[in-house]
Amino acid sequence: MTDRRGTEMEIDTGAGLAAELRRAVRGEVRFDTTARALTTMDASNYRRVPLGVVAPRDAEDVAAVLEVCRARGTPVVARGGGTSIAGQATGTGVVLDFTRHMNGLLELDPDGRTARVQPGLVLDRLQAAAAPHGLRFGPDPSTHGRCTLGGMIGNNSCGAHSVAWGTTADSVRELSVLTARGERLRPGRGWSGAPEGLRTLVEGELARLRTGFPELPRRISGYALDALLPEHGADVARSFCGSEGTLGVLTEAVLDLVEAPAVHALAVLGYADEGAAADAAPGLLPHGPLTVEGMAADLIRAPIGLPGGGAWLFVETGGASEAEARARAEAVVGAADAVDALVVTDPVVQRGLWRLREDASGTATRMPDGTEAWPGWEDCAVPPARLGAYLRDFRALLTAHGLRGAPYGHFGEGCVHVRIDFDLLTGDGVGRFRRFSEEQADLVVSHGGSLSGEHGDGQARAELLPRMYGAETVALFERAKAVWDPDDLLNPGMLVRPARLDDNLRFAVLPRRPVDVAFGYPHDDGDFRAAVRRCVGVAKCRTESVGGSAVMCPSFRATGEEEHSTRGRARLLHEMLAGEVVTDGWRSAEVRDALDLCLSCKGCRSDCPVGVDMATYKAEFLHHHYAGRLRPAAHYSLGSLPVWLRWVARVRAAPLLNRLAAVGPLARLGKRAGGIAPERDIPRLASWTFSRWWRARPPAPENGGSGQLAVLWPDTFTEHLSPSVGRAAVRVLESAGLRVALPPTLLPGRRPVGDGTSRTPTALLGARRAQVCCGLTYISTGRLDRARAVLRRTLDLMEPVLEAGAPVVVLEPSCAATLRSDLPELLPGDPRAPRLAAAVHTFAETLRQHAPHWTPPALDRPVTGQTHCHQHAVLGDTADRDLRTAAALTGSLTGGCCGLAGNFGFEKGHFDVSRTCAEDQLLPALHSAPENAAVLADGYSCRTQIEQLAGTRARHLAEVLAEGLEREGRQ
Repeated sequence: MTDRRGTEMEIDTGAGLAAELRRAVRGEVRFDTTARALTTMDASNYRRVPLGVVAPRDAEDVAAVLEVCRARGTPVVARGGGTSIAGQATGTGVVLDFTRHMNGLLELDPDGRTARVQPGLVLDRLQAAAAPHGLRFGPDPSTHGRCTLGGMIGNNSCGAHSVAWGTTADSVRELSVLTARGERLRPGRGWSGAPEGLRTLVEGELARLRTGFPELPRRISGYALDALLPEHGADVARSFCGSEGTLGVLTEAVLDLVEAPAVHALAVLGYADEGAAADAAPGLLPHGPLTVEGMAADLIRAPIGLPGGGAWLFVETGGASEAEARARAEAVVGAADAVDALVVTDPVVQRGLWRLREDASGTATRMPDGTEAWPGWEDCAVPPARLGAYLRDFRALLTAHGLRGAPYGHFGEGCVHVRIDFDLLTGDGVGRFRRFSEEQADLVVSHGGSLSGEHGDGQARAELLPRMYGAETVALFERAKAVWDPDDLLNPGMLVRPARLDDNLRFAVLPRRPVDVAFGYPHDDGDFRAAVRRCVGVAKCRTESVGGSAVMCPSFRATGEEEHSTRGRARLLHEMLAGEVVTDGWRSAEVRDALDLCLSCKGCRSDCPVGVDMATYKAEFLHHHYAGRLRPAAHYSLGSLPVWLRWVARVRAAPLLNRLAAVGPLARLGKRAGGIAPERDIPRLASWTFSRWWRARPPAPENGGSGQLAVLWPDTFTEHLSPSVGRAAVRVLESAGLRVALPPTLLPGRRPVGDGTSRTPTALLGARRAQVCCGLTYISTGRLDRARAVLRRTLDLMEPVLEAGAPVVVLEPSCAATLRSDLPELLPGDPRAPRLAAAVHTFAETLRQHAPHWTPPALDRPVTGQTHCHQHAVLGDTADRDLRTAAALTGSLTGGCCGLAGNFGFEKGHFDVSRTCAEDQLLPALHSAPENAAVLADGYSCRTQIEQLAGTRARHLAEVLAEGLEREGRQ
């Protein structure tokens, strides 16, 4: 009874608090299930459930929130990008989200080399604004595309270039801060902006402050009270950095900028092992490098492009010219005593190498055998001269506890990142986590180090601070906290009076038994819980822009909403499994609504450092959510597209339907009934399907192809909507000497493969005609039982092809990706599934592998368009790029997602997001292309989006090549 009253009181308090906050602030106040679920975790092992989230519009809103929460005794936690690794961006009270409104660059002064920013500004936006002036912000964490300046100040973040430009604290000139009691302060140097009592406290502890803090470049642990010493300028702003939101709430900051070198060079140095690399790092510092980053071979899955060795140092140099930067890099190589080395000046190659390092925070979450690994000892630091010895002792400690990890990090400053394969799911495993943590803290201290060298203490290490500083200095931290925040309102449990390091673990709330699911999840041992756990919160999906061929996450870039990021959706799925915040499981409307704007582009499958596959998770969720229930109309109209189109072809009704679709009222009625966006035009159906054209062709060998057999997959889009692509592909494949056939169409039977029609007067009685299908439309709408039935029928039809060992050429990238990835994951027990997946080739792959000596026509023109998102994520486009080069098609295709994405862009309510996705990269590329550019898009959705939004006809690469063959008069 008491528990029930307590629960009711807590709910009433939350509701009353929300109402009062809505009256007091102009920004958004969200106490709903989705908002709370999205902020239960950061990028750490920890989870705390907030009462609600407020997105303040300005400092006045922040002050109002603090006043309301102080009166109620409700804790307040400031949150930026939510990428903290020690748990300090989670809380049980009100979370302040600065990324929504307080995210501006208020002033940039190139002459004074300063910037005035709000706390929610993402670092990359500041860098982009400073770059035209030859300036930059010095620190640059690997999360630079989504971390905020407020978060960087709160954690005193560093990044790879801190060996040259220091930590965030080194770049802070002045801050604007609100204390928990509403006092407005402007911390700076010379005691500027100090709260009452702070100077008295410090002046009474000068001896301790002068002797109790280790001297090393990466000491982030604890409060930086030694910055308040008179010999250090009594710098209140510097001492505030790294306080993890426990002293005051930042509302503005004035930051120093540095001059950026015009040109960079990268020296990559190979060493026998990480110990040798660590020993060598301090000796490179006299050469003035911009970075000295270290990685070992156990972190790199495929060390392509790296010099020989078992560990590497990435040493970046700068200069006014390429020659100057290269000369400095070569000087580093000369002093390095490495076993192998290379110097790179090409910016594209440099970016590719740096991506290995930046993605390490994600890739390190999995051991080479797939075992999960976790933070907790992510960033401790020792004096650089001690790093080699420390790493050897650290490896020995891991072995003693039966643990594994792959260290990497800022070797030039003695800071090491590592994820360790802790078992945080069982009591015994958590116990070992605690014992290891205690011994690891002692090891770091024995080497003169800091428990945190970049990410802060949070809940992960604050409990262990007495081992580093001693009880009296930690007590001094508590007194400092009381001066700033006497009510302990701001982020309580962090840094001082901390929670235990093994409490609030985010895994503890997950079900103890595996969840019954449809997909096989082969990379997660069939466990959906493990699949959801893949998201560790590094938030690469929250980047505001993507370059090159990257895709993830188009819906977040379109909406800017956390719930429409890959991380946000993963968090909601985690809370769905936990059942505490999201309480209705697979029936959850909150999870459904967040997944509704997932385009199923699969970009996260390749671009997410930990390989989250939200398209699969979405299909899984829809499968359960609508089990035994009426589905949205689009699931039937678009999800059953192969069935409808086959019937249309069978009765040859395409011309009639095209005429009806051209009648406005009828088209509007049809779209409304089918759940199709009213803004969309209904695509025209082909009067002659591809298969019908195929059957009308003269039989081989008159058509020329007489070499190796290639089975051309008649996907739904090629068959019924763009048969010209199929005809062109046949023309090119036969020109390359391949013998083209279509898959069999009779069940059952073992008919010879080669005629593509399976027409025979001796067909067995009872045999029925059928067509192959990848099941894509059923998978994307979560009709997984139907998808499995379709795929089993397809495997029955394809058995003769598999026996023949012929390549299966799939022209539509989404269908090829489905056969490659979804087929074996939906039918994990069918041995034919991986065989068919392995037989699938894209058009370009077929020509590269099975007609390597064929010379394509010389087209000699530029290209524009977009690489299909599924091709990027699952198939790869190396063969396509090589084929375009061989055909003298110059330029590159853009990345991102076209926004149509199969059924997504046609569904009612999705048009605006679909168009915004196209405006991200695709439409600008089309508008800036030369007039004679060939517009390429191998995906039917991409071509349709281009036609409907840009009024331009895009073509499959096969069509462009076939046109070139005709022009050259080649057979």
